[in-house]
Amino acid sequence: MKQRFSSLDVKVIAHELSAKLSSLRVTNVYDLSSRIFLIKFHKPDHREQLLIDSGFRCHLTEYARTTAAAPSTFVAKLRKYLKTRRVTSVSQIGTDRILELQFSDGLYRLYLEFYAGGNIVLTDAELNVLGLLRNVDEGEEHEKLRVGLQYNLSLRQNYGGAPELTKERVRQALQKAVDRQQEQPAATAKKAKKAGKDALRKALAVSITECPPLLVDHALHAANFDSTQKPEQVLADNELLDRLVVVLRDARKITDDITKPDQIKGYILAKPNPSAPKADADASDKSKVLYDDFHPFRPQQFEGSDYTFLEFDGFNKAVDEFFSSIEGQKLESRLTEREQQAKKKLEKARKEHEDRIGGLQQVQALNFRKAETILANVHRVTEATEAVNGLIRQGMDWVDIARLIEREQGQGNAVAQLIRLPLKLHENTITLLLDETNWDQGQEEDDEGNETSSVSEDSSDEDESPKKKAAPVKVAAQPQLAIDIDLGLSAWANSTEYFDEKKTAANKEERTLQASTKALKSHEKKVTEGLKKGLKQEKDVLRPVRKQQWFEKYIYFVSSDGHLVLGGKDAQQNEIIYRRYLRKGDVYVHADLKGAAPMIIKNKPNTPDAPIPPSTLSQAGHFSVCTSEAWDSKAVMSAWWVRSDQVSKTGQTGEFLPAGMFNIKGRKEFLPPAQLVVGLAVMFEISEQSKANHHKHRIQETAVSAADMAPEPTDEVAVVEAAKSQNSDDEDDFPDAKIDSDSDEDFPDAKMNHTDESDAESEAAAPRSNPLQSRNTDTQEDSDAEDDNYPANEDSEFVMSGGKSGVTQNDDVQDAGSVADTEQSQGALSRRHLSAKERRLLKKGQLPGSTSPSLESASRAKDATGEESASADEDAVAAVKAAGTVTTQASKATNGPLPRGKRGKAKKLASKYAAQDEEDRALAMRLLGSKSGQQAAEVAAQEKRQKEEQAQADKQRRRDQHLRAQAAGKAAEEARRAALENAAQEDDDEGDEALKVNLQNLDAFTGRPLPGDDLLTAIPICAPWSALSAYKYKAKIQPGSTKRGKAVKEVLAIWDHAGKDTKATDQSSQDVERIWPREVELIRAWKETEVVGVVPVSKVRVMIAGGRRGADIAKGKKKSARGGRGSKKK
Repeated sequence: MKQRFSSLDVKVIAHELSAKLSSLRVTNVYDLSSRIFLIKFHKPDHREQLLIDSGFRCHLTEYARTTAAAPSTFVAKLRKYLKTRRVTSVSQIGTDRILELQFSDGLYRLYLEFYAGGNIVLTDAELNVLGLLRNVDEGEEHEKLRVGLQYNLSLRQNYGGAPELTKERVRQALQKAVDRQQEQPAATAKKAKKAGKDALRKALAVSITECPPLLVDHALHAANFDSTQKPEQVLADNELLDRLVVVLRDARKITDDITKPDQIKGYILAKPNPSAPKADADASDKSKVLYDDFHPFRPQQFEGSDYTFLEFDGFNKAVDEFFSSIEGQKLESRLTEREQQAKKKLEKARKEHEDRIGGLQQVQALNFRKAETILANVHRVTEATEAVNGLIRQGMDWVDIARLIEREQGQGNAVAQLIRLPLKLHENTITLLLDETNWDQGQEEDDEGNETSSVSEDSSDEDESPKKKAAPVKVAAQPQLAIDIDLGLSAWANSTEYFDEKKTAANKEERTLQASTKALKSHEKKVTEGLKKGLKQEKDVLRPVRKQQWFEKYIYFVSSDGHLVLGGKDAQQNEIIYRRYLRKGDVYVHADLKGAAPMIIKNKPNTPDAPIPPSTLSQAGHFSVCTSEAWDSKAVMSAWWVRSDQVSKTGQTGEFLPAGMFNIKGRKEFLPPAQLVVGLAVMFEISEQSKANHHKHRIQETAVSAADMAPEPTDEVAVVEAAKSQNSDDEDDFPDAKIDSDSDEDFPDAKMNHTDESDAESEAAAPRSNPLQSRNTDTQEDSDAEDDNYPANEDSEFVMSGGKSGVTQNDDVQDAGSVADTEQSQGALSRRHLSAKERRLLKKGQLPGSTSPSLESASRAKDATGEESASADEDAVAAVKAAGTVTTQASKATNGPLPRGKRGKAKKLASKYAAQDEEDRALAMRLLGSKSGQQAAEVAAQEKRQKEEQAQADKQRRRDQHLRAQAAGKAAEEARRAALENAAQEDDDEGDEALKVNLQNLDAFTGRPLPGDDLLTAIPICAPWSALSAYKYKAKIQPGSTKRGKAVKEVLAIWDHAGKDTKATDQSSQDVERIWPREVELIRAWKETEVVGVVPVSKVRVMIAGGRRGADIAKGKKKSARGGRGSKKK
């Protein structure tokens, strides 16, 4: 079986990897084992996994594998240098079995060696080794490799290019082979004959390294060249040598032709599996064949043999199938072996239990037989015991007694023949061999013997014993029992002793049965837990990686009316959804709650102007509320919706709003509140042929104008921001490409400085109360009283959603994570709230804008320095603070009379140093050591000034960057608005067509498959409970205390347990109410992590059909019956 890449394999795999991995970024690097690694690559809507087996293979894989819990030192170093790096090229080093991956235009290079022990070497642009899998000492065929040394490429095979294939080169290669053969000692005839067949091929493989031996053999068979000829024969015949040169050139041409097409064919050589039945053999069935070899071409030498050729579209697919199939078989066999070991342990325990019980039953039966035999031979037992007791009473020696009995047995004494030697006189017992008379009758009377004891026998039994004794006996059928008889007891007493032992054994059997049953259950539980623990330690069976749908990176669900609902997991995703997917006819749904995710309802592409059904609106609003803090507080709140043309990224004054922040124009239509209940369900993807089965279940929409659902426009304007603390999972942006514009310190003009009065006024002008946000009662009452006379301007109302509202909080609560409109302060110049102070000035007849000249001059000076003012109130407050500060400093700087005692001291110092000039003063300060401290202070001050200058430059750079981003955003928003007004889309036709196709493919998803459906994949979905009414697999989720990861594990365990129930499973896949094997197989292919990411809520409580909690079902607990405290059941 082939296990290692050849040079041709490396060349072909490099060609395919270069086409598939170029321009992809490294997502992460993982350990699979000590020498097998997995590198994940990605770009938008595309992912790849590169599997590296050091020294053996390297290929892209479509199977999911279990990674190590923690990275090794080598993998940590690879992550440090390569993570987020872009692949720029993949190539082979010369014709050697070395693959080179370049990242960031050669800034880092990764070399994969597929010869000897193999190695993975990470270098920089100058080929200095930064990390390697294993250190290599210097040897004959390789140089020393350590971290810090240089990786020498010039020593690699044909690094400068393969030399030209000439006749002289072939001749030299054959001559070297002949010389080596002569130097070696003579081999046996058998070995020489075997080596002679491959002598020519091996001779060429050593020197003509660019042509692998198998490829040379293929070329020889294709040209009908006798490959069994020896090198010396070819050298002796010039014509054969010329033919061999032509064959080798054809082999090189094959290597060049293989990599010319974009799609390379891959071939796997499979041979029949001898363990599989020969009948019904099918080469396409993996269980019927064994993979033996793989090649990028079809080898001619295997044609017409028992091998079967399996063709694949791509050499990489062939390699992945070859190794993954073998790896999967090993994993399955390992899991099966563990299960068999567990079964053997259980069988052994059960057998021991049965043997223990059987032994006690045998003891009972034997004791009963002995007792019955004694009763049947009472006179014989009495005669034997009296004879032995008589000899003992006579004082005869025990040895003499035994000799006497032995002599009497030889003479045919009937009593002596009953006694079996040796005697047990030291135990005061003798062993008698008694016949089981009337054995068959005794078996029929077992029940009577079990119920009666020999102690309670009466005279009727004594009368019956002579009848038994007189009965005819068949000598051949009379078994004899060796029974120990106590010499101190009568025959009846000895029988009673055996009956008592039988009862004791029966009681012991009952106790043993109870204890053994409990011990067996405990052992079974222990073995089962050990098996589960062992299976967890083993790697999972290989399953293909499920290709995620385009909407799975967001919060998503399909409503009961068939509409797709999308939501962002953070502000960046909200921005992407707005730019890419919000179109004319769609609906924007949100809730005025902290953390609520905005939802976009996509209208159906065939009827883009049709109104969205009320049930879909309600479900989208319900889900938006569930993603907010209302879930944790269990508060039932309402959401609202607007049309797509009411959502904009442009503020009132024309500024472009930051990411995740939107301007809502017009009236918001509020939705009725709903219960906080969602569900986790399974949505199946079916094939195109299976869609016809579901046409009658689909809702057909008719084209209706959007004007029917248009609300009355008003002047109300709301700025909505949906911001969460999570980082974006979208891969369209990378850390090095993001614009850092979130910090308030970088943009002073973006800060929101609200006074208490403005806070109170904003709360009073809020359109809807929110119990989840804190309020200031006193300020609210004051503002309400003033609002009666001077109502606030509703056109300037701002409602912050999706984060901490800056309007309803004090300034000390605001932080970088709170909702802040970057240009809100500028918009307040034209339309803003009147503060309480300004309203009081208006009552007195004074204009709020009339300030003192000093304040106006301070404001003009502030504007001249380039600092933008947020509002007139802020300018006034800043000017007052500045004036107060200047006044304080001036008062401190005023020269006053010196305190008493200091005036004289100052005069003395002045007279003492009157003749001292600056040079003398500097010299004196140096002698005192004060100069160094002064210089250090000057250096520190200079460094501080430099830091401040650098900070100012950075701030200016960020401000310019922010302005450029604002300009670009404004242009894009204006283009989008113009496109919408012209009844067109903002994206190009290609993007719109792709989105339309994706929306039309929603018919391929169903929650309840029908008989005959071809199930492709299973997709986890979390949606409002009302949207999952038609789903087959679903679990209700309510607010609770269980973490969502644990809850997801419980749900998956329940479904997995249900799939193992044979009564609930329909193997024919016809009953829609029962479980189908294909459904369970697709659900088991899920990873817990990807299912957890679907659930947008945190602490939950799982409920399954029947009113039981998911944790109870997962643990196998039954429904509790009545009989608890207060119940009448006892």
